[in-house]
Amino acid sequence: MTVRTDTQGSVTTVYKVSGMSCGHCEGAVSGEISELPGVESVKAVATTGEVAVVSAAPLDEEAVRAAVDEAGFELVGPA
Repeated sequence: MTVRTDTQGSVTTVYKVSGMSCGHCEGAVSGEISELPGVESVKAVATTGEVAVVSAAPLDEEAVRAAVDEAGFELVGPA
């Protein structure tokens, strides 16, 4: 996963997720991750399998993994 802190203190983390193939998949993953505490925005891209998450602080990877699992996909590692 790629982690970057911006000038306003937000953290952007990019995760690699397998199995996404369409806009519905992107929405399912984004919806589940968006419910995690501290998440400000989520952008999932099915064609690359990448999910960029902007949060107030670094997220617990196991919580992100559980959210991705709940959406029906697999968090495979860093992007």
